[in-house]
Amino acid sequence: MKMFTFAASAAILAWGSAAQAQQTLSMWYHGAGNEVESKIINQIIADFNASQADWKVELQSFPQAAYNDSVVAGALAGNLPDILDVDGPVMPNWAWAGYMQPLQIDEAKIEAFLPGPKGYWDGKLYSIGLWDAAVALVTRQAYLDELGLRTPTLEQPWTKDEFMAALDAAKASGKFEYAFDPGMAWTGEWYPYAFSPFLQSFGGDIVDRTTYKTAEGALNGEAAMAFGEWWQGLFKNGYAAATQDPADRDGGFAAGKYAFSWNGNWAALNTLKAFPDTVFLPAPDFGNGPKIGAASWQFGISASSKHPEGASAFIEFALQDKYLADFSNGIGLIPATKTAAAMTENYKDGGPMAVFFGLTEGQALVRPVTPGYVVQAKVFEKALADIANGADVAATLDAAVDEINADIEKNGGYGH
Repeated sequence: MKMFTFAASAAILAWGSAAQAQQTLSMWYHGAGNEVESKIINQIIADFNASQADWKVELQSFPQAAYNDSVVAGALAGNLPDILDVDGPVMPNWAWAGYMQPLQIDEAKIEAFLPGPKGYWDGKLYSIGLWDAAVALVTRQAYLDELGLRTPTLEQPWTKDEFMAALDAAKASGKFEYAFDPGMAWTGEWYPYAFSPFLQSFGGDIVDRTTYKTAEGALNGEAAMAFGEWWQGLFKNGYAAATQDPADRDGGFAAGKYAFSWNGNWAALNTLKAFPDTVFLPAPDFGNGPKIGAASWQFGISASSKHPEGASAFIEFALQDKYLADFSNGIGLIPATKTAAAMTENYKDGGPMAVFFGLTEGQALVRPVTPGYVVQAKVFEKALADIANGADVAATLDAAVDEINADIEKNGGYGH
C-alpha cells in the first residue's frame, strides 16, 4: 500500500513538473464574437497543449474589424504575441515592417495545399492558412433555363459578351429589380478581393506585378480603361445598383431581387437553403482568362517572439486535415487540401459546394504580393466607388495611379 502511495505521489509530482515546464505562447486571433470559429480554434489549442509538455498556447481574441489596428498598435508598443493571425494580402506589409518572422515548419507538410493559403514574401514562407475563400457567380438553374442561357463551366466559362447577354436577358425579363448584385453594400477588402479580378481578367491590375514599383499602365492602361468603362456601365445602364442596403446584400438574392449575385462560398449554404437549385458558376472571361481572388486568414509568428520554434510547432500541429475539415464544416470555408475536402460534407466530391474547390484551383489569383498593397487596396476601393457613382473613368484611374506611385516612392519601393 505504501509502495502504491509513493508511486502515485511520484507520478503526480512528475506530471506537475511537466505542466510547470510548459512555456506559455501567446496568440492573437481575429474571430471574437464568432462562437463556432472560437470553439474550433480553442479545440486545436487544447489538443496541442495536451499533446506535448513543452508549450502552452494561450489565446486572446479580437473583433475582426479592430484586429489589424490592434496588431499595428501592438507592434509600435512592442508587445505583440508569439503567434499572429494575419489576412493573407496584408502579410507582406507586416513582414516588411518587421512585425513578423519566417515560419520554421516543414514545407513538405504544405506541398498539397492550395496556393492561396501559402503566404510567401521575399522568397520565404511567413504564414500559412487552414482554408481559402472563393467567389462565384451565383444564380439558379431555373433562371438559366427560363432565360435560355448556356451553363458555363470551368473549361468553358462565359465570355464577356455571353455574360452581358445574360444580364440583358435578365433585365429584359422584368422579373428582377436588378440583373446583377456585385455586393456594393460591402466595403473595405471586398473591393480588391472581389472586383480587382475583373480588372485582371481585362488585362490590367492594381499595380505592375513585374516590378511592383509602379501602377502606371496597369491601373490606367488600355485594358484598365476598358474595365473602368465596363464597370461604370453596369450601374449607368441599370444592370446593378451603385448603392445597396446591407439587408439586400444579405437576403436580396434569396428574395428574388437579383438574377445573378457575385458572392463567396461563406454565403453558399444559406443560398442553397433558400433555393436547392442554386448553381455556382465560374467567373466570366473578359479576355485574359477568368480570375477570382485568393488568400484568406493565415497563421504567422511575430518578429518579437522569443520562442519561434514553439510557435511554429503549434502552427504545424494546426495543419492536420481534421482541423482543416472542422473549420470547413463549421464555417463553410474551403479546406486547404483535397484530402481535407474529402472529409467534409460540402466539399467532398459530389458535395453541394465542391465546385468552389475547383474554382479556387482553376481561377484564383492572390492580390498583389507587396507591402504597398495595404495602401493600394484603399486607393482602388475609392476609385471603383467613384467610377460606379459616375466619376470620369480616365481621370479617376490616372489619379489613383498617381496616389499609388507617390506612396511607393515615399516608402523607397517597399523593398522590391
